[in-house]
Amino acid sequence: MAYVGGSDAAFGELFRRYAPVLVRVIQRQIGRAADAQDVAQQTFLQLHRARHDFRPSQRLRPWIMTIALNLSRDLMRRRGRRPETSMKEDTLPLRVAVQPVADAAGDDPETFCACVRSAVSSLPREQREVIELHWFERLSFTEIAAIVGATSGAARVRAHRGYLELRKRLDPANQGFPQQA
Repeated sequence: MAYVGGSDAAFGELFRRYAPVLVRVIQRQIGRAADAQDVAQQTFLQLHRARHDFRPSQRLRPWIMTIALNLSRDLMRRRGRRPETSMKEDTLPLRVAVQPVADAAGDDPETFCACVRSAVSSLPREQREVIELHWFERLSFTEIAAIVGATSGAARVRAHRGYLELRKRLDPANQGFPQQA
């Protein structure tokens, strides 16, 4: 890897390639764009400090994602609170937050997307992280396992349990969605 050898151009390429992905993942974890950018920058600082520890036989993406998620968890622990929601989500009708997720969606796709985001964000952290990395970042369970510090099987179990919970929360039969004719 050229970056380990000291190439500034290689670091710039790593930043260009991974920074947008990291900001997306981190923002879903902690809720605020400014904090997500700060954590992404801290991730690259940690990466720079530990660049000589990187083993070329390993894949880089899981290593960077692990650093980012660990920093996100540290931030959340220091703050002692759940992720904040963006102003856009805060302006959704109150019924989305207090009624069953799927009941509030009706036929509006934007409201349904907000309901899905709300349902995913309300999952336990272990399930939410695995589902976000699998759905949104399209990582394999092997890569996810390396990131979250679990076996591939454990990552699959977390995802399965999360998917079951999401299905329960979003199922039209359970939630009162209008049935398609």
